[in-house]
Amino acid sequence: MRRCWLLVPLLLALACAAAAAPDTFQISPVPPGWQESLPRDPELATQAYLARLPAASVAQSNAYFEGGYWLQLWNFLLGLLIAWVLLHGARSARLLARAQRIGRKAVARDFLYGAAYAALSWLLSLPLTIYQGFVREHQYGMATQSFGPWFGEQLVALAVGMLLTGVAVALLYAVLRRAGEAWWLWGTAVGIALLALLIVVSPVFIDPLFNTYKPVEDPAIRDSVLAMAHSDGVPADAVYEFDASRQTTRVSANVSGLFGSAQIRLNDNLLRRATLSEIRAVMGHELGHYVLNHGLKMLSQFTLLVMAAFLFCKWAMRRLLARHGAAWGLAGVADTASLPLLAAVFSVFMFAATPLFNTVVRTQELEADRFGLNLAREPHGMAEAHLKLVEYRKANPGPIEEFVFYDHPSPRSRIYEAMRWRQAMQTP
Repeated sequence: MRRCWLLVPLLLALACAAAAAPDTFQISPVPPGWQESLPRDPELATQAYLARLPAASVAQSNAYFEGGYWLQLWNFLLGLLIAWVLLHGARSARLLARAQRIGRKAVARDFLYGAAYAALSWLLSLPLTIYQGFVREHQYGMATQSFGPWFGEQLVALAVGMLLTGVAVALLYAVLRRAGEAWWLWGTAVGIALLALLIVVSPVFIDPLFNTYKPVEDPAIRDSVLAMAHSDGVPADAVYEFDASRQTTRVSANVSGLFGSAQIRLNDNLLRRATLSEIRAVMGHELGHYVLNHGLKMLSQFTLLVMAAFLFCKWAMRRLLARHGAAWGLAGVADTASLPLLAAVFSVFMFAATPLFNTVVRTQELEADRFGLNLAREPHGMAEAHLKLVEYRKANPGPIEEFVFYDHPSPRSRIYEAMRWRQAMQTP
């Protein structure tokens, strides 16, 4: 009976799949020539674009995005609860002892512990995952999968997570056991190295587990995007589409790669729902991330933030281990069984630093917007694309709200940027 709570979100998910909420998000159409007739003033032109969102669409978007603020809190608190469950009664220490009986060597033991830790965390967070990733997405009309295929992908993600977590834990604690008092510095190095490796490996080995990638067949789209790419030296000879519509209605695209590799990819929702002008605007933005080396710049900026997080962990864990280490069965920071404590303390810093992390990302997104406008020269395409993003991103937040919660500029800010560019360049 104690496990019956796991059935609650499953029943909700099945009910939701049977009676999904209708998609109420709409954008009012406009007659030909409407864009060219807009006022030259960027503020007035932006207001005209936002006025095309019916009140029902704005209300739906606001409710969805603002609900995400609470989900950030619930995910954070759930992470702390999972850490407490694993630490209380020395459960983590006992789990490590079991792993020791199977994997005699430290690296094998830590790999097994890391994989088990990932599996237990996944299981304990499953109810919230089902609500957040399935039930809620159906309620707002953005999910396209029934529960079976969705849950199958969760199991694939679990397998990948167990493998990656096992490798990361084995590597991290092999370093920590040799690092002494400088463990926080070496922990930063390992964390950033693993993040860089994941960025390189994910497009090639992980993403294809969830979607099928194939070359874009429409020559007008393919040739236009490649012309923009080649004009800025992006080393790509193909544009790929992936079948995101089997999971979601959202539009998205990316240009991934580091160290001289590049893959240009956009999802089939963007191809189906957007005009060539909008696609050019979106891909100009994505190409901007690559040309401006945002991947490497973000790694360097995150290195400083992660270093600060590990330094905070050093301070906090020293005190927590001195007070509770014996009761939790932990021998110290280099004890692999202390991973739940490290994860909890690290998450506290990350949660508190959310506005800072969001600002780093949001600044790069603004730079990519400006690059894309200069490359694609499609201000109306950008504005129309960002109207579509209002489906899952609140259009017009307050300045403090945008600073704290937005990792991208708000749709209103981005449309204004496009209209400001339009005024400066004297385009129609």
